[in-house]
Amino acid sequence: MLMDCYAREDVFAQVPELAAEIDPVLSRLNVLLDDDELYHQVRADFGQRYQSTLVHGRHSTPVEVLLRMFILKHLYQWSYKELEGRVKDSLVLRWFCRVAFHAVPDASTVWRWEQTLRPETIHALNDRVVELAAQARVTKGRKLRLDATCVQTTIHHPTDSGLLVDSVRVLSRMVQRARPLIQAPVKNIQQLCRSRMRTARSTAQTLHRQLRRKGEDKEAEQKKLYQKLVETTEQMVQQARKVVCVLSKETQQSAQLLARQAKQVLPLVERVITQTRKRVLENKKVPAGEKVLSLFEPHTCAIPRHKGGALVEFGRQVMLDEVEGGIVTRYEILEHPEEHGQAIDAVVHHREVFARPPHLVTGDRGVHSADTEERLRAAGVKRIAIPAMGKVSEERQALERTRGFRRGYRFRAGIEGRIASLRRDYGWSKCRHHGQDGMERWLGLGVLASNLRHIAQKQSA
Repeated sequence: MLMDCYAREDVFAQVPELAAEIDPVLSRLNVLLDDDELYHQVRADFGQRYQSTLVHGRHSTPVEVLLRMFILKHLYQWSYKELEGRVKDSLVLRWFCRVAFHAVPDASTVWRWEQTLRPETIHALNDRVVELAAQARVTKGRKLRLDATCVQTTIHHPTDSGLLVDSVRVLSRMVQRARPLIQAPVKNIQQLCRSRMRTARSTAQTLHRQLRRKGEDKEAEQKKLYQKLVETTEQMVQQARKVVCVLSKETQQSAQLLARQAKQVLPLVERVITQTRKRVLENKKVPAGEKVLSLFEPHTCAIPRHKGGALVEFGRQVMLDEVEGGIVTRYEILEHPEEHGQAIDAVVHHREVFARPPHLVTGDRGVHSADTEERLRAAGVKRIAIPAMGKVSEERQALERTRGFRRGYRFRAGIEGRIASLRRDYGWSKCRHHGQDGMERWLGLGVLASNLRHIAQKQSA
C-alpha cells in the first residue's frame, strides 16, 4: 500500500506520561506552578528591570519559563551553566520549563533575570506556596516550631592583613580602570593611577613568615610590617579619592559608574584601616558589631558557634519557622545573632497566613524571653513548649517535666532535620549570591523549592 507520509503527531503530547514515570514529583510540580498569583508576582518584578520593559524592545524569555528554571535550579542544586545544559538535553525538562523546541535561555540570561526578583516578592511567593499546601491538605498549621541557623557567606577567613591587601587590590583595580577615562585632563597620570599591589603583597608575605618565627623582637617586627601595610593602604586611598574627584567631572556613563563604585568601597577601606590600627598597633578591642569582615560581603557577621568544630562562623543568623507537614512558613535574616522573642513575630506571621494562631508553639531556650509566654497566650496560643533560660524555680522545673510539655518539646526536634535538609539539598550551607538582598533571594528560592517538593511528594504518594 502506497503511503504519502507518516501520521503527524505532537512530540510533547506523550511527555507528561513519560515525566510521571521518570519523576512523579516533577509531574506534580508542573501542576503546582500553574498558579496565576505566582506568575503575576514574578512578572511585576520583571517589568521593573528597565523603564520600557513591558511595552518596548525585543521579546524576552517568557516569565513562566524563567520561574520554572529558577525552581529547577534550586531543586537540584545545579549551577546556571549546568541548568542550561540539562534543559537543552532533556525532553522532559523542556516540557516542564515550557521551552518546547524554542531556544533555551543561556546561563547569563537566567542569572540577570533572577537578580531582578525583590526579597519582598520571594516572601510573598512563599506565603502563596504555604496557602497551596493548606489547600492540598499537606498541613493544617496547628503546630509551629522555630530554630535558627547560620548561613555562611562566600568570603575567605578574615584577617587584618588580608583585609588590607584586599583593599589595596580593589582600589588599584579601580584606578587602573579609570586611567583611560581621565588621561586627557590629568597630567601626572602614571603616578595617580599607580598600582601598589606588589608592595602590599610583598609586605603581607613577609608578615606571614614573621608569624612563624620565634624570638623576643617578633611582636615589634610584626607591628612595623603592619604599619607599612597600613601606610600603603592609606596612600592607595588618597590616590583613589583624587581619581574619584576627576571622574565625578566626567560625563561618560562608564566614568560615573566607576565613581559610584569607588564611593561605596572607600568608606569600608577606611574602616578596615581604623580597626587594624586599634587592634594591632594600639592593642585595643573593636566591638564585634563594628568590625568589617569582608569588602565584598560587608553585611557578614561573626557568629559564635557554641558547638564542636569551628568556634566562630562568618555569615548571617537566619530564623526558620516550620509547621507540621515539613512546610517552612517564614525565614528571616536576623540583624543580631539573637533568637530571643522571635516566637512572637512567628505567631504574628502565622496568623496572617492561616488566619488563626497555632495550637502549639515550641522552640529551644534561645527563643525564650521574659514576656514570650504571656504574649503568646494573649495571641491565642494554647500550648507553649519553650524551656526557660538560666536558673529556674522548682515550679518551672515541674512544669517542664510534665507529659504535655515534653511531648510538645519533642516536636521541636524535627526542625533540626529540616535545617539539615536545607543546608544539604537546597544551598543553605553557604550563600552564593552577593549582598543581603542576594542572600534573601538565595534562601527564599531554596525554601520555595523545598516546600514545592514536599507538596508534590504528598500529592503523588
